[in-house]
Amino acid sequence: MGEAFAYLLDGDSWSGSNGLGQQLVQQVLLTVVSLAVATVLSLPVALWLGHIGKGGAIAINISNIGRAIPVFAVLVLLSVGPVGTDVLGPFGRAGAATLISLVLFALPPIITNAYVGVRGVDPEIVEAARGMGMAERRIFTRVEWPLALPLVLTGLRLALVQVWATATIAALVAGPGLGNTITNGFANSRIDQVTAGAILVAVVALLLEGAAFAAERLVDPMRASRRANRHSQRTPSVPTVEPIV
Repeated sequence: MGEAFAYLLDGDSWSGSNGLGQQLVQQVLLTVVSLAVATVLSLPVALWLGHIGKGGAIAINISNIGRAIPVFAVLVLLSVGPVGTDVLGPFGRAGAATLISLVLFALPPIITNAYVGVRGVDPEIVEAARGMGMAERRIFTRVEWPLALPLVLTGLRLALVQVWATATIAALVAGPGLGNTITNGFANSRIDQVTAGAILVAVVALLLEGAAFAAERLVDPMRASRRANRHSQRTPSVPTVEPIV
């Protein structure tokens, strides 16, 4: 472990086109872009299916099938197929294959949590909103979305951490990311390098988990409402005094 930390603290380890700095940037880009694409593709569909209450079982089953397929198998098939191992801008070699694989891997938790979150809203609350004459769009934005948001954010957090950790396998097909440090360490019998790469991936995963959890608590409207209620209950009411005329 001492040698691994020495490797991480060595400035030469972070410099160069294949240093830890470049690999870290590549893996962050892979993670952010994959999560963004998966969210744009799946979240609106899952929320809409949850609102209308139809087709959800098919969507969840498809996402579960995607979860059962190994990401490495998909990555290998894409890398030897038409996508290949060509360089894709800042994503490096096999960038397209890696992006597609990670997007497919990020879909299941986003779809499942978004659909279940909307369907889990109390039907009586939804019916009460309809009885008040609210339009379907207003019911979704004012009732279903705020109540489903905590579970939706949990799905995004799970996808974020999973995609970050899984992106290391891109190095097995000459792809980008911190996995190159680990694979190069194994190839050169550098246990310190292997351990340093694993430590860096784990530390960043913990940081992402903590940041996502903090953001989840911050933007949760239900939590904010509960905080406001507790604050109003603690604030003593000041009695009004009628003036003497």
